[in-house]
Amino acid sequence: MYSEKVMDHFQNPRNVGEIENASGVGTVGNAKCGDIMRIYLDIDDDGVIRDCKFKTFGCGAAVATSSMATELVKGKTIQEALQVTNKAVMEALDGLPPVKVHCSLLAEEAIHAALWDYAEKHGIKIEGLKKPKADIHDGEEEEEY
Repeated sequence: MYSEKVMDHFQNPRNVGEIENASGVGTVGNAKCGDIMRIYLDIDDDGVIRDCKFKTFGCGAAVATSSMATELVKGKTIQEALQVTNKAVMEALDGLPPVKVHCSLLAEEAIHAALWDYAEKHGIKIEGLKKPKADIHDGEEEEEY
């Protein structure tokens, strides 16, 4: 069901924790499944992400996507981090089951939320960054399960 990479990032997550005085912090959730993801960024004066940590409350796929997302943005510029999509996270993990794709969306939104927080704190506009949703299902029609 899960790839070896998903299992590895779930059982041995990278970059767990928080960054004190983080440059940007993004928290997003999914009310339908209860997952909550928080990503912390430490961004230097050149706009490079020096460090990235996460805290996630959720299923194994949520932990794995958080772990992989932090690995994908560390060392990148703000603009490069903005290009890390849920698809990139899923590909880096060798795929996710269809019912877990929302976890990769959470990871993408958490990165964007942390970048948004950074921009707000520094009074800057990051080209291409839209205000993130607190819940990834905001604005969607209610679905029956």
